[in-house]
Amino acid sequence: MINLNQVRPIEILLVEDSPSDTELTVVALANGKICNHLSMVEDGVQAMAFLRRQGEYSHAPRPDLILLDWNLPRKNGREVLTEIKTDVNLQAIPVVVLTTSAAEQDIQCAYALHTNCFITKPVDYKQFLAIVQVIETFWLTIVNLPSQEQPRMQGICTCTVPQ
Repeated sequence: MINLNQVRPIEILLVEDSPSDTELTVVALANGKICNHLSMVEDGVQAMAFLRRQGEYSHAPRPDLILLDWNLPRKNGREVLTEIKTDVNLQAIPVVVLTTSAAEQDIQCAYALHTNCFITKPVDYKQFLAIVQVIETFWLTIVNLPSQEQPRMQGICTCTVPQ
């Protein structure tokens, strides 16, 4: 039996510059059934400082999941995703691009940069809430994520394929 006092909340980093989308995401996650801790930043520069625990973010938790807007000020989602996926200490963190863009070029670019998924935000309030809850359910209850207690892998991971 699981002792709920020993369960660590899932750490989510929301990188979003729209106050209304941030508010909707907070509501959707609060209504979910998963114990989570949501950290929020408003631009790509803040996101990278948070992830690298620099400056005011020196005690920031390591996220289990990043929800990343594509169209951010100061450093856009493409630049943030590139930095995350090329940093050996960050690249294992799943990144969900959650954006208003439905442009094929943005979708292709995000996957070329190794996003874990690309979702266009619905305009409808109820659909937006439902999408965030589906993201939460899928990434935080179905998917097996790397343990935060394990040391980060250095270099390339290899596996043996049975013959």
